[in-house]
Amino acid sequence: MTFSYAFSMKVALVHELLTIRGGAERVLRILTEMFPDAPIYTLLYDEKKLGDWFPKHRVRAAKLPTPYSLLPTPYRYNHHLYLKTFPKTVESWDFSEFDLVISTSSAFVHGIITNGKPKHLCIVNSPARYLWDRTHDVMQQRGLSAPIINLALSSIFHRLRIWDAEAADRPDMLLAASKEVQRRVELYWRRKSDVLYPPLDDGWLMKPLSTSERSDYFLIVSTLVPYKRIDLAIAACNALGKQLKIVGEGPDLQRLRKMAGTTIEFLGYRSHQELCDLYASARAVLFPGEEDFGLVPLEAMACDTPVIAYGKGGALETIVDGKTGIFFREPTADSLGEALQQSESMAFDRNHMREHVQQFSRTRFEQELKKHIDALSQE
Repeated sequence: MTFSYAFSMKVALVHELLTIRGGAERVLRILTEMFPDAPIYTLLYDEKKLGDWFPKHRVRAAKLPTPYSLLPTPYRYNHHLYLKTFPKTVESWDFSEFDLVISTSSAFVHGIITNGKPKHLCIVNSPARYLWDRTHDVMQQRGLSAPIINLALSSIFHRLRIWDAEAADRPDMLLAASKEVQRRVELYWRRKSDVLYPPLDDGWLMKPLSTSERSDYFLIVSTLVPYKRIDLAIAACNALGKQLKIVGEGPDLQRLRKMAGTTIEFLGYRSHQELCDLYASARAVLFPGEEDFGLVPLEAMACDTPVIAYGKGGALETIVDGKTGIFFREPTADSLGEALQQSESMAFDRNHMREHVQQFSRTRFEQELKKHIDALSQE
């Protein structure tokens, strides 16, 4: 379905970074289809990687500072270089020509300035974790042990944290991507929000029940960044000699390759059909990080494949323990390894998986978003 008034409203879409394919970008892709005339404002745009999803003529990317614009790819699209400049950039955008702005924010774009004209509806993927509850982890993972570097980064994070909390008052409406995100919005931003679960595209829900033979491999589909904890899955599969296929791209690839044993295979980006086949043939999909939501478990279940996930965060809202998957309770390779072995003696009901994922359909997402837009327009 599409909105009956979608063409009478002048809408702008705003998204932090168009540099990698992930769950947030899948949601934005659906929004671009719902509002086909809406331009997309973004801080960084890598046309080579995402031009087929978000064509250049629709994207209004921020101008890179001259020193950084001369850097070769991929360094040019390393968002860490621009952290200090991003707040002023999003505040400089002019949305006065629009009736509605819909932003999808994980760090900065909730801070755009509209002053109520146009209305600003912000879909919050998460308050920035590296500013609030993962600052220490981020600094450790980046090996920042030098006191001067630590002091400088701590100062930057402190200033951004103050800006982030102040900017959180700017949207006219906040929609949280999960109950876990809703909890964190209230904790860090002191604001109420409604939950609007990201949509699973209806193409996944129309797939026939799989007739594929299960292969003897586990599967990860993820952007390759440290907080996804793919290292836990690699360590567990190394120790048990289990086959693991990893689909995805990202800056953590080199580190993960160094960890991987002979049973681990990196597949990079895969097309939708290739991904469907990989899901359908896998023994189970692994979801080892603490996520705010995560579309991957829903895609797996739509392909009749159970999920083994860390039992915290958004996974608790998408996976039914013992029916559509199982949880491991400690963020360790040993705990995940025990779950891998347990799963091999379990049977999961395919029909129950299909029924469960229906509540996350695109149709449901569009209907609920329309209700929120209607409510906002009447304020």
